[in-house]
Amino acid sequence: MNRSKEKVMQVVFLLTACISVTALILICLFLFSSGLPAIKEIGVKEFLFGRVWRPSSQLYGIFPMIVGSIYVTLGALLIGVPVGVFMAIFMAKFCPDPLYKPLKTIVNLMAGIPSVVYGFFGLVVLVPFIRQQFGGFGMGVLTASLLLGIMILPTIINVSEVAIRAVPESFYEGGLALGASHERSVFFTVLPAASRGIVASIILGLGRAIGETMAVIMVAGNQAIIPSSLTSGVRTLTTNIVMEMGYSTDLHREALIATAVVLFIFVLLINLTFSLVKKEDY
Repeated sequence: MNRSKEKVMQVVFLLTACISVTALILICLFLFSSGLPAIKEIGVKEFLFGRVWRPSSQLYGIFPMIVGSIYVTLGALLIGVPVGVFMAIFMAKFCPDPLYKPLKTIVNLMAGIPSVVYGFFGLVVLVPFIRQQFGGFGMGVLTASLLLGIMILPTIINVSEVAIRAVPESFYEGGLALGASHERSVFFTVLPAASRGIVASIILGLGRAIGETMAVIMVAGNQAIIPSSLTSGVRTLTTNIVMEMGYSTDLHREALIATAVVLFIFVLLINLTFSLVKKEDY
C-alpha cells in the first residue's frame, strides 16, 4: 500500500514538474518566434541602440527604455539595499523580543500589498513630495526609484534575515571570546559568513525591481527619452509593453514582443547570477 502511494506521488510530482517546464518552454517559443523576426526586420543595432521610439514613423529604438530600466533599478537598489540589509541585521541580532513580532508582521504585510496600491501611494504621496522638494512634475526617475526601493524591502529583509540566522552561533560566540563587543561580533564575524545569502537577497530584489510594471507606470512619467536628470520622466521596458500592447498591430506588436525578449534575457541573466551565488554556498 505504501509503495503504491509513493508511486502515485512520484507520478504527481513528475507531472507537475513537466507542466512547469512545458509552460516555460512554450513562453520561450512564443517570445522568440515572434520577437526575433521583428528584431531582424528592424535591425539589431537600430532596435537595441536606437534612441527614438515612434511606431507611427516605423522607428522602434528601445535604448531609452533600456537606460530607463537600468536607472530606475539601480536607484531602487541604492535606496532599498542599505535599508533592507540593516533592517535584517536589526531584526536578527538587535531587535527586542516584544518588538520582533510586530515588525515581522509589518514586513510580511508589505510583501502582500498589491503593486497598484504601491503605485497609488506613490501617485498621491511621493509625486507631490518630489515635486515640492526637487522641482519638475514629480514623475520621474527619482520617484520611481524611491517607490521600487520601498517595494523590494520585504524581499531583501526576509532573505537577508534568514541568511544571518543561518550562521552558526559559534561564529558570534567566537567573536565575543576574542574580546569583541556585541556589535563587532555581529558585523565582523556573522555578516561576512552570511554575505552570500545577503548578495542573493539583493539579486532577488533586483529581479523584483526590473520586472515591476503597474507601480512604475503610475509614477515614472512614461516618456520614451533618455533621462537627463533625476526628475526627468522615464519609461521602462515593462511599461513600454503594457502601455502600447492593447492597440498595437503588425510590426508594432512584434516590436513590443521583441522588447519582452530583451526583458526576458535580463531576468534570465539575473536568475543565472542567483543560481551561481546559491551554488557557491554548497
